[in-house]
Amino acid sequence: IMITFFLDNMRAILQSGSLFLLVLWIIPLVMVVSLQGLAMKNSKMALPIFIGYAAFMGFLISFTLLMYTATDITLAFITASAMFFGLSVYGRFTKRNLSGMGKALGVAVWGLIVAMLLNLFFASTGLTILISLVGVVIFSGLIAWDNQKITQVYNAHNGQVSDGWAISMALSLYLDFINMFLFLLRLFGIAGGNRD
Repeated sequence: IMITFFLDNMRAILQSGSLFLLVLWIIPLVMVVSLQGLAMKNSKMALPIFIGYAAFMGFLISFTLLMYTATDITLAFITASAMFFGLSVYGRFTKRNLSGMGKALGVAVWGLIVAMLLNLFFASTGLTILISLVGVVIFSGLIAWDNQKITQVYNAHNGQVSDGWAISMALSLYLDFINMFLFLLRLFGIAGGNRD
C-alpha cells in the first residue's frame, strides 16, 4: 500500500541520502526490546505493540523493496517461504536437541550486526555477500531452533502456554523470517545486478 500511494515521496527520501531512514531503523529496535519485556510480563499491551511493530516493519521494508526488481523480490520471498516451511518442519520433528546450536546462533547474530555496521563504512559488495550468506545460515538455524523450542514448551505445558509467551515466540519467528527474506533479497539483488 505504501509503495502504491506514496511511491514518489518514498523515492525522493531514498534519493536524498537522508539520515531519516537510518533513524527510522532505530524505532523497531526499541519496539522489539519493549515487546519482549512486555510479553514476558504477559502485559495486555504486548499484542497491540506486536501488531504495531509488524505494521511499522512493513512500512520500513517498503523502502527497501524500492531498491530491487519485482523478480528479485519474488525469488527472495518464494525462497524464504520454502526455507521457512522446511526448517519449521525439521525443527518440529527432529529428535536432535538444537538448544546448544540456538544459543550459539543467538550470539552469532550480534557478530553479524557488528559486521553489518562495519560494512556501512566499507560498502564492500564482497562483504555484503558474505554477511548475507552468513545471515541466511544463522537465521536458518534459528528458525529450526525456535520451532523446536515452541514444540517442547507447548508439549511440556499440555498446550497451556501464556499469551505473553505465545507473542514472544510469534515475534521470534517473525524476525527469523523477515531477516532471512532480507538477506536473500540482498543476494538475489546482487546476482540480478550481475545478470544485467
